[in-house]
Amino acid sequence: MPFLKLPKSREPLWKENNAKANKRGLLNTIYSVNGDKYTGEWQNDLKNGKGKYEWKKSGCIYDGDWKDDLRNGFGTYSVPKPDGTYRKQYAGGWKNDKKHGYGTHFYEDGAFYEGEWYCGKRNGWGRMVYADCSAYEGEWFEGKRSGQGILKLANENLYEGSWKNDKKNGPGKFFYIDKGQVYTGIWVDEVARCGEMTDFDREHAPNATQYPLPEIWYACAI
Repeated sequence: MPFLKLPKSREPLWKENNAKANKRGLLNTIYSVNGDKYTGEWQNDLKNGKGKYEWKKSGCIYDGDWKDDLRNGFGTYSVPKPDGTYRKQYAGGWKNDKKHGYGTHFYEDGAFYEGEWYCGKRNGWGRMVYADCSAYEGEWFEGKRSGQGILKLANENLYEGSWKNDKKNGPGKFFYIDKGQVYTGIWVDEVARCGEMTDFDREHAPNATQYPLPEIWYACAI
């Protein structure tokens, strides 16, 4: 009985050509129809691995990790300056194209935030240094100061206590370091509503009040 050799099975030609066209591995710069360009690694025709993306319209640059065409992992995002150089705006974690995890955001006025992010917003524990040299360190929620935190002002006075919706809310203490006094009480939307003022480290206060606060004695009913 003669031996018949069966023809080798093969994929349709369009599938072979499509597989050859898929971008994978490390390629040269790829340009989009809108002028954006990407240089980096690919897998399954998607940006995967390390890569650098430049937006033509804004001039911004992202350099870091990618997964399935989205920024995922660690990366830096920079924006152009008028003199042609770049200013780093964010360096840290990303997830699904949004700031996520731990990272630092540098603002144009010189302020910066260093801490935790969730879905593109400051969320968790973080430290914010403002342009006026005041600083907040504590809890954040949905991009606002919420929870427990300490705000230190440029003149060294500080608030330590509860926050909600970016404002002092709940029990807290405000230390007037310059005057040598401390207020302890309840706050509602930045306004001190109920509490007491006492002396605090007056001997080291640069602008201590002329006289110490008198002690308050409560008469007992007989």
